Amino acid sequence: MDTAYGSGPMLGWLVDRKIEPHIPVMDKASRTDGTWSCADFEWDAENNQYICPEGEPLKQFRRNYSDPNRGPTGKGVAKYKALKQTCQACLSEMQCCPNADARKITREEHEDARQVARDIAKTKQYAISMRLRKKVEMLFAHLKRILGLGRPRLRGPCGANDEFLLAATAQNLRKLAKIFPAPQQMQKA
Repeated sequence: MDTAYGSGPMLGWLVDRKIEPHIPVMDKASRTDGTWSCADFEWDAENNQYICPEGEPLKQFRRNYSDPNRGPTGKGVAKYKALKQTCQACLSEMQCCPNADARKITREEHEDARQVARDIAKTKQYAISMRLRKKVEMLFAHLKRILGLGRPRLRGPCGANDEFLLAATAQNLRKLAKIFPAPQQMQKA
């Protein structure tokens, strides 16, 4: 599938239905400034916290709240933060949070599904599916650019279906013509 389908909710939907997502994950958590990214922090699901490379916890809450409004943000994102005193006393502060008092990490509601997709991306089957996907994508690109199917001219789902089937038939006929060339006719002397 296209990278646009690599969002958290889409991956969560697939994983919930026991479908292996062979989709590149939309990940904007990596950093280019040399500081630690979210991948450098270990997720501790049992205690609902992240552990920094120096072994310190990043917690969502430091105490139990009785007020239900103090829970998750409601946007499917949980925020985890280290203690300010811990970060300022840490020797690795310049690698972790050089421009902030303490390190903060956000975790999406579907982060487990995103991790499943990241793990699948490291497999041999994923490489094979990406290679096969490239072939299919090339066929669709050919339909759009060469055969002019970027925008259907016929209206409605039935018209678009008919137009697509005609274009796919033309594409298959072109392929067959390349595989089985026309027989050469003998010229009269």
